[in-house]
Amino acid sequence: MADRKTDEEPPASEENVPTVSCDRCGREWDLGYELEAMAVGNQAIEQFALDHQRHTGHFPDGLAVWQADCRHCPESVQRLEERGARRWAATHARHTNHDVTLVGDDGHETIVHAPE
Repeated sequence: MADRKTDEEPPASEENVPTVSCDRCGREWDLGYELEAMAVGNQAIEQFALDHQRHTGHFPDGLAVWQADCRHCPESVQRLEERGARRWAATHARHTNHDVTLVGDDGHETIVHAPE
């Protein structure tokens, strides 16, 4: 029987699996689970950081999020990168005509206004 090609990514080798540490927890994790079982690909660090914060109340070392909250409805997102949070805020504002509060990883707040 011939080998079948699939669209699945090959398993991550141990040498290229990113790791995340947390001094508060006194641990370090490799993100093989996020890459293989959760299949989140290049979002592995972001997914781990958000899950860690959700379960422990704090982020791993060196990670913080950009928070985008709609000022009119309960929609919101958290992203590690400013670009992703700004993109979500602009898209939400454009489609809903709602202003969005964007809070940076440094705590600075900006309002993304709906287009006129």
